[in-house]
Amino acid sequence: MRESDVLLIGDIGGTKTDLLVISEAAGLAQPLARARLKSAEYPNLQTLLGEFLTTAGLSVRHACLDVAGPVINGHAQLTNLPWEVDGNTLCAELAFTSVDILNDLAAVAHAIPTLQATDLKTLNAGGEIPGATKAIIAPGTGLGEAFLVWDGARYLPQPSEGGHADFAAPTPELAGLAPYLRGRYDHVSYEMVCSGVGIPHLYDFFRDQDGVQESPEFAARLAASLDRTPLILEAALRPDTPNPLCNAAVDAFLTILAAEAGNLALKVFALGGVYIAGGIPPRLLPLIDRARFAQTFCAKGRFAKLLTQIPVHMVVNPDATLMGTAAYGWARMHRPPAPSSPS
Repeated sequence: MRESDVLLIGDIGGTKTDLLVISEAAGLAQPLARARLKSAEYPNLQTLLGEFLTTAGLSVRHACLDVAGPVINGHAQLTNLPWEVDGNTLCAELAFTSVDILNDLAAVAHAIPTLQATDLKTLNAGGEIPGATKAIIAPGTGLGEAFLVWDGARYLPQPSEGGHADFAAPTPELAGLAPYLRGRYDHVSYEMVCSGVGIPHLYDFFRDQDGVQESPEFAARLAASLDRTPLILEAALRPDTPNPLCNAAVDAFLTILAAEAGNLALKVFALGGVYIAGGIPPRLLPLIDRARFAQTFCAKGRFAKLLTQIPVHMVVNPDATLMGTAAYGWARMHRPPAPSSPS
């Protein structure tokens, strides 16, 4: 197989990194190599990629990587991992011919136009307007946001760092959350309460309320864990053994997610629909009251009626980010060469 027919794609996150070597003919369905690695176990991306390629035993010259952080001129500082990612550096150190870097939410945005009905679960039916802007909100380790605009022929993804905007409580019950967190941090963003990083903050908020009892056994498990979020989510998903604090934390997370999805819809006028992606929401589908979620999404005063008309879909295909990264990577590989300057 020619090197021009092979592409390394990667989804580089604060918790995990998914890597695949794919051919253009078979795509993600039949990768030549695939691995999921724990990002924090490596000092940098070069080391991680080098180990993967050595193990795969494949000659790969082109790569396309999505990262959890803003990308400027092929360079990114990851938001929740102390890595700097630079396409030119990766080319020099790993002998790539080209490395394209894009934001992970921009990657999801590239996938949105290709998703099928089986890739989605609808939370608010609405009525999509063809050619209208689409919005994406994705809670994973952090909170990503992006949108797509129609240029008359196709949708163009636009990155955003809206997840780092100031948090505002959507309900009276959560009114004390921002002041509580300001006692610990100098800035309270939506990411700090609507992400894998944020879920423990919600748990702590409810734990520290008067009259709320924490299970000593569960507290010990949390204290012994390097990442409390999976334990909190797992406890909330077990109806046979109720955990009021975990239930309250996850309920608050879903309320904030619905409210911020509505905020994003207004900010970019997303009459083409809002897509909820990321690793956490699909896990919580059994806990989502769709009527309540839609009600919170639409609770925007005079604009409530407008929001009822906007479709809200959850992306349940776990490979959506990689699908978008692959689409962008192949397009970049096959772009026509830049015209030479006249002599």
